[in-house]
Amino acid sequence: MKTDEKQSSTVSHRRANDTMENAGNDIEVEIEDKPYSRCGRVKSHLFELFLPKFNKQSSYIFGSEIAFNAECDRQRQAGVFVIHPLSSIRHNYVLVMVILTFLNLLSIPMEIAYSEEVVGAARTLWKLFNVFSDLLFLLDIYLNFRMGILSDSNEIAIIDVKVIAKNYLKTWFIPDAIASFPVDFIIAIAEHWNDKDTKSLQGAKIMRILMFARILSLVRLLRVSRLVRFFSELEQMSNANLEGVRIFLRVIGLFMMMFILCHWNGCIQYFVPLLANFPPDCWVKHEDLMNSTSTEKYTFGIFRALSHMIGISYGSENPPTNEVELWIVMTSMVSGALMYAIMVANAAAMMSNVDAPSKVYKNKLNHLDDYMTYRKLPRDLRKRMHDYYQARYGGKWFDEREILSLLSKSLKEEILNVLCASMLERTPMFQDRDSSFINAILLELHYEVFLKGDVIVHQNAPGDRMFFIEYGQVLVATDTFKIELCDGNYFGEICLLTRGKRVASVTALSTCHLFSLSVDSFNKVLECFPDVHQDIMSTALARQADLENAENPCTETESCETVENPTTSGLNDHAEEELGEPSLGTWRMNWMK
Repeated sequence: MKTDEKQSSTVSHRRANDTMENAGNDIEVEIEDKPYSRCGRVKSHLFELFLPKFNKQSSYIFGSEIAFNAECDRQRQAGVFVIHPLSSIRHNYVLVMVILTFLNLLSIPMEIAYSEEVVGAARTLWKLFNVFSDLLFLLDIYLNFRMGILSDSNEIAIIDVKVIAKNYLKTWFIPDAIASFPVDFIIAIAEHWNDKDTKSLQGAKIMRILMFARILSLVRLLRVSRLVRFFSELEQMSNANLEGVRIFLRVIGLFMMMFILCHWNGCIQYFVPLLANFPPDCWVKHEDLMNSTSTEKYTFGIFRALSHMIGISYGSENPPTNEVELWIVMTSMVSGALMYAIMVANAAAMMSNVDAPSKVYKNKLNHLDDYMTYRKLPRDLRKRMHDYYQARYGGKWFDEREILSLLSKSLKEEILNVLCASMLERTPMFQDRDSSFINAILLELHYEVFLKGDVIVHQNAPGDRMFFIEYGQVLVATDTFKIELCDGNYFGEICLLTRGKRVASVTALSTCHLFSLSVDSFNKVLECFPDVHQDIMSTALARQADLENAENPCTETESCETVENPTTSGLNDHAEEELGEPSLGTWRMNWMK
């Protein structure tokens, strides 16, 4: 019994120890799990910022939302810290860097030339801004090793760290590293020691180091390459697929570069005499600017630079006093010539892209004039040909068939429904038909334009197509009657079924815009719709019978009844009353052929 009690106590003691150990393990897991899950959530939210954003550009590259989600999953599975080139954080980062780089390119020359005249709180803020910029550009170098890139064909995003690093080292790493050299730290240290010792030899050496550092800070002007790169990326990421947006961004970029070039030149104009400690024959003393404000000195420097760049002597008539100024002047003249050439080239390119259809239309008119001159056509005919081009194209050249052929079938049907569906609905043989049949008919319509006085249909000519009037006015005439048709009317539909001859002439009373349906196209559509084919053929036989009855003369015992064409009855009854004609139902049957 005692042994059993000892064993049971030992077992219970072991169970208690195991329970305590498990409890301890559970506590340890809970303590470790909470901070881990919190860090995991932060990491997950941070990682989501690096994923691509679904917009027009990403939908254009990936093709669909499914492919976009697959791209997000691909980056999640990679599990690396890489900013996707189509992410929103990259877009915002590039926008901030464009603004910061532009401000740096303005402040660096100002600091080099006029920093001694800025004192107090303004100088402190200037230094802080420069230090902040240096740190941010150093950070940008690191981020470029983690910044995803698009392939040359813009079809796939590269998020492999090794490929990104290799590409960056081959392209922009060296210019970025040179431009990011922290010169401001050297200047701050040199100025600090210079303030302590200004009279000793050591102070003179520090002044030389300070001057050298200011000259060395010119390497930061290489950040202009970053401005060009960031601006091109901003244009690429701004869904700039519209010509107007693209031209606007190009104009803004062109003016920014021109302004930066003039600004640099103006600051260097003052910096060169400053390096020489303002010799007596320099332009600063000649203009009596030694005690002037920085704004006045900067204004004169810009004016002198522009005088060199645009090649006028006013404001810069004093010759250079030394070789350095001579090279500065020559550089200004060359840069001005290059700026003028770039400005003219960009302006010409933008002007050529603006309203391109009108330019093509004018070229077509020139070709037409050459042809008419070569063929020695009469002047009246030349005028009518010019009028036709104006009525058909309205001063802008476009190929409607080519445009429609490049669209999907559904879009093409929707466009033609907007243009022609209402006209088809007014035609009895197309009323209450299946939408598929109507859409097939719409795809076979052709747009035609006729000038005032053109004969659209000749009497006794074979009937090869019917017409729908979009807008305009025509005169239908035979030897016995006349009738006018206008917007929304139609004529010549019987020829689609009988291929008979035209019994009336149709002349345009104004410029007419019509849609035509040929017999061959109509029959091709009917082959795909046999039920509609049988229905329309039975209707055609009934119309043919009505036509034969209408052509038989009335006997004395018979009453002459009006035989109305079911396809055209009700059209232009007001026109019959105005012309004072008798009931024209019988004649309609004829000219509608």
